[in-house]
Amino acid sequence: MNLKLLLLLIVSFAVPQLLFADFIFRNGKNMEISFPGGEEEVVQTAVDIFSKDFSAVFNANLLKGSNAQIIVGTLGNHSLAEKLIDQASLEKLKIHSEGYALWVEKDKMYILGSDKRGTAYGILELSRRIGVSPWEWWADAAIARKNSLSFKNGFQLLEHPSVAYRGIFINDEDFGLMSWSSRTFEPSKIKGQIGPKTHAQIFELLLRLRANAFWPAMHEVSVAFFQTPGNREMADKYGIVVGSSHCEPMMRSANTEWKIDGKGNYDYVNNRENVLRFWETRVKELTNSDNIYTLGIRGVHDGKMQGANTLKEQFDAITSIIKDQRIMISENLNPDLTKVPQVFIPYKEVLDVYKMGLKVPDDVTLMWTDDNYGYIRHFPTEAERNRK
Repeated sequence: MNLKLLLLLIVSFAVPQLLFADFIFRNGKNMEISFPGGEEEVVQTAVDIFSKDFSAVFNANLLKGSNAQIIVGTLGNHSLAEKLIDQASLEKLKIHSEGYALWVEKDKMYILGSDKRGTAYGILELSRRIGVSPWEWWADAAIARKNSLSFKNGFQLLEHPSVAYRGIFINDEDFGLMSWSSRTFEPSKIKGQIGPKTHAQIFELLLRLRANAFWPAMHEVSVAFFQTPGNREMADKYGIVVGSSHCEPMMRSANTEWKIDGKGNYDYVNNRENVLRFWETRVKELTNSDNIYTLGIRGVHDGKMQGANTLKEQFDAITSIIKDQRIMISENLNPDLTKVPQVFIPYKEVLDVYKMGLKVPDDVTLMWTDDNYGYIRHFPTEAERNRK
């Protein structure tokens, strides 16, 4: 009788422990991951990165399967993760772009993103948790093997960015990235080309760091980003929002592309139709990509616009240009202009034009810059800070 009682007590304590077990990674033990069909490409990219990291840390494989220990989903895709998340966390995710929730329930890890990038960030949060640095490739940050790593049952994490666009500008690439890429890492017969293999490494770092924005190299020594086959597709693969600098409106690097695709002078005032055609060609190419569109105009490179000499002439021209550019965006991308990210950059002489009273629509971001010596030339006014 005592033996039976002892067995009963052992079973009674063990069953709850099995029902509410921790989630455990073990060396040499494969795991399965599942996510619904219809997930965006960047989610698969993040899964591939995590699979590589998982193998490096635990000497095992991450497999896609129906009996998965890691369940991934994105809001709106009717995933199991969305069905099981608690209501409070669900409401928070709904109001935050690029957010994600991770939680452990009954020895399974659930990952739910508020959108495609949020889901990707959530997956790669696991990479950080198992000890893989976002800089593992660029900084040769060694990956340490582990025997096991556990997450307690009930573990919860919910995060979202506080800044909408977070990224880098590849500037002054002449003696750095461009030469290393085109001569060493990704040799090309085309001089000055920074190709998709190089950008894949840059974009993976950004994705691991939960960054989402990128301005490509744009000096005369470099081939324009969109002139190199595979670059746009690589940005899409990693969920990167590509933008362009103050003198590259509408995703066009006039510095290198006008001589290829332009006609006449890069002069909106006296060559309006050709300049508009130059911009619109690119906009039509990018209808299925994520981009931030720079509005306005400067010269072919880092100089003032052609065809308008006085501040009044520049004011009138830029007013008309912004109107034309937004018509172009509404006709080719989305009639609701608030759904297409846009930015206006009052840099150098354009700031003087802006201070004359240039009207920039409230849904267009204003970007303030320094004067190349570290001094900010304009701090936002109360009215500018209250723009929505």
